[in-house]
Amino acid sequence: MTFDVVAIGNALVDSEFSLSQDELQQVGLTYGNMTLADETAQQALFDGLQKQGVALAKQSGGGSAANSMVAFGCLGGQAFYHCRVGDDELGKFYLADLANCGVQTDPAFAISAEGQTGSCAVLVTPDGERTMQTHLGASSHIDESNVKFDVLTGAKWLYLEGYLAMSPSVSDALDKLHQTARQAGAKIAVSFADPAVVKFAKDGLEKMLAKGVDAIFCNHEEASLFAQADGNADPINALIKYSELVVITNSDKPTTIAVRGDNGIEEYQVDSVPVQSVIDTNGAGDNYAGAFLYGLSQDYSLTDCGKLAATVAARIVSQFGSRLTPTDYQAIKNSL
Repeated sequence: MTFDVVAIGNALVDSEFSLSQDELQQVGLTYGNMTLADETAQQALFDGLQKQGVALAKQSGGGSAANSMVAFGCLGGQAFYHCRVGDDELGKFYLADLANCGVQTDPAFAISAEGQTGSCAVLVTPDGERTMQTHLGASSHIDESNVKFDVLTGAKWLYLEGYLAMSPSVSDALDKLHQTARQAGAKIAVSFADPAVVKFAKDGLEKMLAKGVDAIFCNHEEASLFAQADGNADPINALIKYSELVVITNSDKPTTIAVRGDNGIEEYQVDSVPVQSVIDTNGAGDNYAGAFLYGLSQDYSLTDCGKLAATVAARIVSQFGSRLTPTDYQAIKNSL
């Protein structure tokens, strides 16, 4: 089977909690960011939330690139996802959840006999911002053994999740994926995924970009952090040297789309879609990237890609949870 996009990222089961700013302060996480934790620290967080009386609100499949692939697949694209899960109930749940959303995996490559499936605690405050603590579990050891390189044959895109910059074990696999994608004629996209990636794993992120990519997805904070670390005041100039296309979202403000053109850098502004109330920002950027990439795979104009992505992201932040139903994704596409 030929795929429109082949992706790789962390496999995490999301446990979402709704809590106050005071309750968030008591668990000591950095507001709006992702923090990596070992199994002991993750359990301590869950225990601390329980002591405060903060109940689990929702559990679902997660992971940045996986969320993007769910949007891509539910909109009608053919997506394949590489990941690493444990040989446990959460791992089975995770792979089945992707299959139900039309995203293909290969359990023979994804399931590891060692380690437990990764988890992500998603703490959502009343302003809708998500703060996360992640125990990578089996994902922390993702490597070449989890990658089915031949699925890139005929693919249009290879999609890389920025969080992988924090996983040294996957470095060789990323190099080989980059090479295989180029040989297969596939374009390459990278999503920065979280400000923490730029803050704490910029070297790994730059390695993902160093050989040149075709699209970068990030938000304004991530782009600014990346540019500042390079001593560059302009995020677009800092990023466009790595990529033909740069897409920078900015919450409820317009998204900036920059592309190298025949006459230099061309920029477009695509308005966000207003929402009555922001409930949960978890997965908004992932869904934006997945929907935008779907548009690119179907030869939409850049502005139409942005309109589709903005509409999907607006629906995401208006609900609790990082994914819509397949019916909802299709309804959004049809409405546009």
